[in-house]
Amino acid sequence: MSLYKNLFKQTAIYGLAMVLPRMLSFFLVRLYTNVLPNKTDYGNLTIILAYMVFFNVILSYGFETAFFKFYNSETDKKKVISTTTVSIFWSSMFFLLFGLIFKKTIAFYTNVDVQYVSYSVWILVLDALVVIPFSKLRVNQNPIKYAFIKIGNVVVNLALNFFFLIFLPKLAVSNSDGFFAQIYFKDFQVSYIFIANLIASLVTFLVLSPEYFKINWNIDKVLWKKMMLYGFPILIAGLAFAINEHFDKILLAKLLPATIAKSEVGAYSACYKLGLFMVLFRTAYTLGIEPFFFSHASNENAPQTYATITKYFVVFGSFISLGVIVFADLLKLLLLHNKTYWEAMKVVPLIVFANFFLGIYTNLSVWYKLINKTKIGAYISIVGAFVTLLLNFLLIPIMSYYGSAIATIAAYGSMMVLSYYLGRNRYPIPYDMKRIFGYITVSIMFSGIAFYVPCVRENYAIKITLLLLFLYIIYLSEKETLLRIIKRKIK
Repeated sequence: MSLYKNLFKQTAIYGLAMVLPRMLSFFLVRLYTNVLPNKTDYGNLTIILAYMVFFNVILSYGFETAFFKFYNSETDKKKVISTTTVSIFWSSMFFLLFGLIFKKTIAFYTNVDVQYVSYSVWILVLDALVVIPFSKLRVNQNPIKYAFIKIGNVVVNLALNFFFLIFLPKLAVSNSDGFFAQIYFKDFQVSYIFIANLIASLVTFLVLSPEYFKINWNIDKVLWKKMMLYGFPILIAGLAFAINEHFDKILLAKLLPATIAKSEVGAYSACYKLGLFMVLFRTAYTLGIEPFFFSHASNENAPQTYATITKYFVVFGSFISLGVIVFADLLKLLLLHNKTYWEAMKVVPLIVFANFFLGIYTNLSVWYKLINKTKIGAYISIVGAFVTLLLNFLLIPIMSYYGSAIATIAAYGSMMVLSYYLGRNRYPIPYDMKRIFGYITVSIMFSGIAFYVPCVRENYAIKITLLLLFLYIIYLSEKETLLRIIKRKIK
């Protein structure tokens, strides 16, 4: 039980590192949807950020996961750290040079303003340079420092956003000849958002930069080649994930009529954020579980351990998903004060369960990472990306962003099922499929009733009853385990 306790502790701390920043980012969503002139501007910002996700994946090229793998398998840990750090440093410098030289060309093909391209290139490079220092904190089980730096990044970003978007205009007006008037520009909101992000990324890099002075600036070519071979399928899977998660915003802008495209993207993206509560749980869990999987791979009872962890991920995930959907109409009051964005609320249940399925897939994907068959993960992700692209192209012209939401849940659902079936014989894990399937099914059924049945959606007494009933079902199913834990605590 101490094994699970340690995992829970690390997941909780990593969760704090993700939950608190994301909770703070809720203020940014509300700020942006209130301060930016209209949904079109928010849609434009979302599209730029979607492009940045793809370059984030490219700039780390699978070395984050490769770092965990080889740090645990190689005897010379310093060699792993130096090889990964130096590799990403020089590739980032090349990208910086390329991005700044060809920024006008990039702006033309992405239909993004040149100045936004410049900001984005610098942010991407600074973020890439801290990938391995952050990974080193995780692999050395230093979640508190990790959380402190992550939270600090978001606090700086949040503070600067409020300063630039709320306080700076007022300060400039109150003293037209002062310093603040000199740095204030009208209709410069999106640029201020990127400047705030850039400064926050720079501060994070400066905090972690001492790690660059601790390494031997050499690359072990043999190790580097092995890491590239291991990491390349992770890169492909990462790009496929980026397609599943963010390419729908880009496709909406391309496939919908130009007069409404960015406005539709704005509404969809804002309501998409309500699925963030499930994303928080999934992301915190992933940060804690990936090093755990590798470090316990050699244990004799590892398969049973993975099966137990997956079951309880489904237990918590099912309950959180249902809870978010039950209270979605209250959450939108907190997150989206601007009612013009509420038109896209119907996508929320689909996005919540899509992220839940992705979390389950993360658990199920352990088998191909442990047997060094990461290319299978790439194939699975490519299947998901194919489903995403196909359904988006088919459904967006007919259903707009609702088609994108359907494509997202279909993609992650197909990846989840495919990973389970492919792993059954290659790395058998005794999953309790009866209970796992039961929890998911009941959660989906209750969520559909709570959100899509009009008379129920307006009645919180019924919705809360459904939530409590689901909790009681969990208790009945897991009663024996809970009683064993309670008895152990008493002793």
